[in-house]
Amino acid sequence: MGGADRDPGIRLAELVAALSLATDLGLGQPMEHVLRSWHIATRLGEHFGHVPAERQALYYVVTLAWVGCVAETPEITAWFGDDIAFRRDSFEVDLAGLPMLGFSLRHVGAGTSPYRRLRLGARLMATGGAAIERGLMSHCLTTARMAERFGLGDDVCDSLQQVFARWDGKGVPSTLSGEEISPTVRLFQLADTVEISYRNGGIDAAVELARSRRGSQFDPAIVDVFCKTAHDVLADMEGVNDWVTMIEHEPWQQRRLTGDDLDAALEAIADFTDLRSPVRAGHSRAVAALAARAAELYGLPESEVVTLRRAALLHDIGLHGVPGTIIEKQGPLTIADAERLRMHAYYTDRVLSRPPALARIGAIASLAHERLDGSGYHRGIAGAAIPASGRILAAADAYQAMIEPRSYRPALTVKAATEALRAETRAGRLSAEAVEAVLAAAGQRRSKRRSGPAGLTAREVEVLVLIARGASNKQVARALGMSVKTAGTHIERIYAKTGSSTRSTVTLFAVQHGLLDCLEPIDS
Repeated sequence: MGGADRDPGIRLAELVAALSLATDLGLGQPMEHVLRSWHIATRLGEHFGHVPAERQALYYVVTLAWVGCVAETPEITAWFGDDIAFRRDSFEVDLAGLPMLGFSLRHVGAGTSPYRRLRLGARLMATGGAAIERGLMSHCLTTARMAERFGLGDDVCDSLQQVFARWDGKGVPSTLSGEEISPTVRLFQLADTVEISYRNGGIDAAVELARSRRGSQFDPAIVDVFCKTAHDVLADMEGVNDWVTMIEHEPWQQRRLTGDDLDAALEAIADFTDLRSPVRAGHSRAVAALAARAAELYGLPESEVVTLRRAALLHDIGLHGVPGTIIEKQGPLTIADAERLRMHAYYTDRVLSRPPALARIGAIASLAHERLDGSGYHRGIAGAAIPASGRILAAADAYQAMIEPRSYRPALTVKAATEALRAETRAGRLSAEAVEAVLAAAGQRRSKRRSGPAGLTAREVEVLVLIARGASNKQVARALGMSVKTAGTHIERIYAKTGSSTRSTVTLFAVQHGLLDCLEPIDS
């Protein structure tokens, strides 16, 4: 399904900024760490006379550099346990030579038995950290692939394959050193690290760290400029919180995505999110396809179907904030683990909260685990507070997860998943109509025509939403491009199908079935 809207109102730079907030979670850093790093790198770049093209490349290098973390998550989890804690702690160490070896040995096998830690440590020493190097290379290649899918040029894609190179040549790849490394990468490396030092210890701590790695990890010239201008470079860092306005004021960041562009970009993000767990590969795409088909059968308007599909692609983006040790845990989760896992719906909501056009998608995406009886998360909303799109997403995600394997169980058969989904309906947790639409979309039965609650067609759902919000026959006709007579005919059918006799009863029907979230209120 292509994008129904030519201009969904989202710039590429804004979408990448939102993605960087999810990346922050995977790094164990507060949200907007990456965006603050961009702010620092940009100010340093001004001292080197950066032109707009270089500023644009710098933005995407900084905001995408850590996206490849998802590719290395299974490897890091296998060697070091909690991948998020490992990345968080790694910022404190100059990762080369003996410091890197010591850091790795301190973290190897974290959370496991002393015997396993000893065995993993011995393997790490014997292989010279080859597994870590493979993980870093995979990270770089994956990040460059993401940039390609966003339609970014070689100046960004090539640079992203160098993010672990070092000035002294002791990084990955080891064939790169000094000025062979892209200038944008050299600016990123310093900015990314000193942002954390400044946030934790102030300007003096940031300057001291930069000097301690001068000529080893960092370009000496960039370090010297930073140390001379640190007070100016680090001034007003709180302003980065308003990153939407910052992007609006940058002329070279105004590339707006078409509907098809946005769909392709969201598919890329979905694919990368699922890389955090090997068994989840393709999950988000599958949920999106299933939810979209179910929404059509349910009778939602085309624009709402498109929005739901986009939300489904992003419904698991909050998993960037959940350690791989929890996602891949083979036994039952502890209470603490379960709470961390439940937080991913909240993270999804927060990551996608800006700009407004993306927030609409995020609001639906964060509903994937809400339940009609209020037992879901993260808000614990119930009943009519859950819109139809949220009900369909919840059912589609539940069904798709059931027929996929997980670390703690094999995949359920289609029959078992169908029975389990209907059991959730009987228990009052999932909407019966949403479940039946999802099962029909999954091929469990054939539907000759699109049919929403009470057999309403997609057009009748659109009309119902409008009259429930107070629209007259003339307003319905004008809003939907039909004659007043045709609008009246639709309204008569709606009243008959829903068993309603007044506007108030038909409005209650719309509320009870979560339909009033479909369209914006009509203008009077």
